[in-house]
Amino acid sequence: MIRINQISQSLEEANPQKILSWSLSQFDPDKMVVTTSASLPVTVALLYGEIKPSSSIPIIFIDTLHHFPETLQTANQIKQHYGIDLRIYQPKGIKSREEFAQIYGQELWKNDIDRFHFLTKIQPLERALKELKAEVWITGRRRDQSSTRKNLPILEEDPRGYMKINPLANWTYRDVWRYIDQHQVPYNPLHDQGYSSIGDEPLTTPTYAGESERSGRWRERGKTECGLHIYPSSEIQ
Repeated sequence: MIRINQISQSLEEANPQKILSWSLSQFDPDKMVVTTSASLPVTVALLYGEIKPSSSIPIIFIDTLHHFPETLQTANQIKQHYGIDLRIYQPKGIKSREEFAQIYGQELWKNDIDRFHFLTKIQPLERALKELKAEVWITGRRRDQSSTRKNLPILEEDPRGYMKINPLANWTYRDVWRYIDQHQVPYNPLHDQGYSSIGDEPLTTPTYAGESERSGRWRERGKTECGLHIYPSSEIQ
């Protein structure tokens, strides 16, 4: 752990491109996966628009069945634009929002938001990581996104045993949009309608002047994370 902390510190001044290039030189690409926002796919753009690894690294997209239509359209646009290996994972054995409601009840996100996230995000992601035999997990998280991410390291060990790489850790929201504009990265059109951060349709609202980037997610529910990066699934039954 000490060595990981030291390496992470040594990467603090590196830009995301250098961090990703370093990662590809240090770890087996066949054991790597990427998770990133389908709405702001900057990690994908850096990896496949600039670095272009010799081996195709799977991009995991968690289709919760509750996304905005625009999010699904953007995910497909990104797949076509960069020619990526997009792996789509949904709640196991369920193919539609209506079917999910029949099994787990109407508006589960209102009645038990943690269980909703467990079923729609945490379980599908853990299944993806296991099926893809992932050992190294590249994320799109940034320190300025929320208070729970303010101390995010470049390199970290996940409690489940994965090595996580956070190449955008010290980028800001402005840095992200500067990159999108400069490199013409496809993005979710809902961002042009006041949505600064986009999650599930029933749980996402536009943000207003002076609000933080993720304040439109889980509004008035006291949450800042869905759980993908917080706890193993065993903590929710």
